[in-house]
Order: sequence, then C-alpha cells, then structure tokens
Amino acid sequence: MARDYYGILGVSRDASDDDIKRAYRKLARQYHPDVNPDPEAQEKFKDINAAYEVLSDDRKRQIVDLGGDPLAPGGGGAGPGGPGGAGPFVGFQDIMDAFFGGAAGGSRGPRPRTRPGADAILRLELDLNETAFGVEAPITVDTAVLCTTCSGAGTAAGTHLATCEACGGRGEVQSVQRTFLGQVVSARPCTVCQGYGTTIPHPCPTCAGDGRVRTRRSLTVKIPAGVEDGMRIRLAQQGEVGPGGGTAGDLYVEIHERTHDVYSRKGDDLHCRVTVPMTAAALGTRLTIKTLDSEEVVDVKPGTQPGSTLRLRARGVPHLRGAGRGDLYVHLDVRTPTKLDADQERMLRDFAKTRGEEVAELTKQGGFFSRMRDAFNGHA
Repeated sequence: MARDYYGILGVSRDASDDDIKRAYRKLARQYHPDVNPDPEAQEKFKDINAAYEVLSDDRKRQIVDLGGDPLAPGGGGAGPGGPGGAGPFVGFQDIMDAFFGGAAGGSRGPRPRTRPGADAILRLELDLNETAFGVEAPITVDTAVLCTTCSGAGTAAGTHLATCEACGGRGEVQSVQRTFLGQVVSARPCTVCQGYGTTIPHPCPTCAGDGRVRTRRSLTVKIPAGVEDGMRIRLAQQGEVGPGGGTAGDLYVEIHERTHDVYSRKGDDLHCRVTVPMTAAALGTRLTIKTLDSEEVVDVKPGTQPGSTLRLRARGVPHLRGAGRGDLYVHLDVRTPTKLDADQERMLRDFAKTRGEEVAELTKQGGFFSRMRDAFNGHA
C-alpha cells in the first residue's frame, strides 16, 4: 500500500512547492536527531525525509498522485534504506536547501573550454633620442596564437567533443559522507574530463586539443615622443590567445632607456656637464652645445664660478602629454691648471699683486707650509 506522503508532511494534495518546503522545514526542526534524540523521532524523521524527497520531485510526485509509491520496490525508486534512498541520517542536504536556499555542495556545472588568454610583457631597449622623439620599433614576440587547423575547437577534422561518460557532462562527481548531522554531499572536478564535462576523443594533431599553438610573430610598435624609462605601452589583444581559442590578452611593451654618453634625464629635463678653463670662466667665452636635435651657442659670462648652471629653455625632451618640451641644464666645471711653467707662474703672481691678493710661496726653506710644519715639530 502506498504511503500517504502528503499526510506525513501535513499538506494538502494541491500544496505548492513552497508549502511543501515550509512544512518540511518545520518538521525537520522538530524531529531531526540532533534536536530530538528519541528513537521514535528518528523514525519519524526518516519518513519526513522520504516524503520531502518524493513531493519535491515532480516526477515522483506524479507517481504518488496516480496512486503509486516511487520509493516502494518496483515503484520507480529505491526504498529508504536502498541505494540512492534515505539512510538513517539522510536529508542533511535537503535541510541546507530548505534553510539556505541552495543545496550543500551543489553542482557548479562544467567549466568552459574556451577561456580568455593571459597578458604578455616584452622589454624594449631604446636610445634617448628614440624615447625623446618617438620611433616605430620592430619587435618579435613568442606567444600562443589560434590554431588554424581546428580554429580553436581542439578536435581533429570531422570530429566533435563527446559528453564525458564519468560525470554525465556535469564536470564534477559527487560523493556522500555520513556525519553526525546526516549525509553530506560534496562535489569535486571530474578527473576524466578535468571538469569540462566533455572529452576530446580525437584531438587536433596540430595543437593536441588545446586550440592554440605557440609561434614567433613580428610586430611594429609605435613609441610616442616623450616616453620615460619603465613606462608600458599596451597593444590590445596582442598577448596570449586563451585555451580553446579564447580572446587574446594584451601585450605590454615595457620601455628601458639606455644610458646616454652625454646627457642624463630627469623627467623631461636634460642635464650635462661642460668643463671650461679657469681663464675662460674669468674672462667669459662662448660655448657651442650640441643638443639632441640641434646646436646652440651659449654665452659664459665673465667671472663665472665653479658649479654655475646655464639653462636652455625648451631644449629637453618633448612632453608626452601636451605641447612643449623640457629644458636643458648645462652644469659648468671650472678647470684649474695643475702645472704651470715659470713664465705662467710669474704672470699669475703679478696678476694677484695687482688685485691685492697675497699669495704665499711654497718654497722648501720659507714657504707657508714649511713654516706650519716647523711649528708642529717644535722648531723656532
């Protein structure tokens, strides 16, 4: 005789799915073994689980409405203790479903074979003139590209993907663990199809089923004027093609500026050092400075001191964003002669006298440093 599953849950035969779930939640709180250890309550809880299992399944509920019992032997389902049925503590997953709106360890579905590709990065070394004024630089990249044999499908010509027999296309397999709260269903990726839900019986001979192959490509990247060391230029969808022929990632070209023989760079400004003789700094002179793209004549004023700086406006690096250029700073090093012949020394001494500058002679007998040495040594 078929069991009265509606009566077990206390609902009418025209009860909605929500009515059935509410009734189950109420009875589960009352008769679950963790709440009510009475042996009779455990038996009642098994009946409640069985009733909910049947009435929450449209196919099984239809069998009940036709007068059958889907859980009876030969009735379209296993009994409470049979395979796939409710054991002593089955129903924990149903409780989680009822309380939290989702099945514990519920299926996530197969993962897609087609996925976006990864970004790639390439180092590009440039001279100062190239970073300052821009250049179209040829580059060579080794990346994954779409397999032209299978167009990313990964299958050999004339073949198709097959549904995984191990997981039935779900991409995962479930296992049941018996705990003190009941049976807990957990899921893990299928090891046969690696979670895809499909297999490739006949892989593409070119890409071995990956949908992409690695190759070397030649590109031309346009470097804008004013880029700095460490900047990256993005080339959209020129990176790695994704598995299964997925959308390619981006390629980033990272700029590395080589050291210049003359100029050092700080932002858009350039700096260089120029050595001028002491006489030229004293009397003044003109210098011809070769900039990155021209030659400039600058005046060194008479009496220029060591460490002085000359500024040439708009002779630096063009601004990356906006018009104009940085400046060029010329740092002057005044060179003092290290060796003088007799005539040169005499002329310098005469010059010092005309300026009223006393210059101590460095002689062996009576020079300034000789007298200082004698003082330290205790000589009169």
